Amino acid sequence: MTKNNTPTNGIVIEYDSGIIPPPHSHVFRIAVDLNSKPLKIELDLHYTDREELSDEEIFDEGFTMDDDFSFKGEIDAVWTDVISKFYSSAKWSGKSLSEAGITISPIESGKTGKAKVPADQEGWLILAQNLIQAIYETNKKELPLTVKYRWVENDSVKDCSLTVHFSNREVIFTTGNESRNLNWDYAIQLVKTIYTPDYHYDLAKEEPGKKRGSYINCGDGYWHELGKGVENIDSSYDAVGKIKEGFEILLKE
Repeated sequence: MTKNNTPTNGIVIEYDSGIIPPPHSHVFRIAVDLNSKPLKIELDLHYTDREELSDEEIFDEGFTMDDDFSFKGEIDAVWTDVISKFYSSAKWSGKSLSEAGITISPIESGKTGKAKVPADQEGWLILAQNLIQAIYETNKKELPLTVKYRWVENDSVKDCSLTVHFSNREVIFTTGNESRNLNWDYAIQLVKTIYTPDYHYDLAKEEPGKKRGSYINCGDGYWHELGKGVENIDSSYDAVGKIKEGFEILLKE
């Protein structure tokens, strides 16, 4: 495992999902000019091997017939330091990529260098996905993610929401008429935990509950009761409890 990260003008992130079946299988390429402000960025995303699938099979998996996406433009310069620091601290496996995964290529003097395989594949994939989401928001393809939460205890009803702006790496917590910014890493970890448990949509409601309990709306319009309509997948990790704890801490601050 090596670490040799000289200063670079930019980087190219390339990903291949490998043997994941369609319509989920995809590839993407992100090129970033780290010397530009705002940050100049290019994205080419293509979903693969869909030729033998019917339209219905694609729709049933939550996709459309027009999921490929290309973008060439700018995003907020806040991402420059994030990418630069991630690259400068990266460790390289020293191996070639066998099937699926991420490769990183430095850009110097307008030329793309040799692709390297980062050891932290998951970390780079998360960074790339966050960049894609930032592009979607900047391009108005998607709105920022808003998660709503209700905590009912005795006669007390507390409502709040968490809005994640990937475009400028801001997370806004709102309760009543008050709003405040949250630490990005803390908030993203909470969001990651929110999507860890199993959500039973057959028990979901269009309105939040009024009886004692905790209720969550993950942005799709449906309300789920934690502990009943939302259950842990892994008994060794209490994601439901972590979600409750996270929001209750925010509501008490």
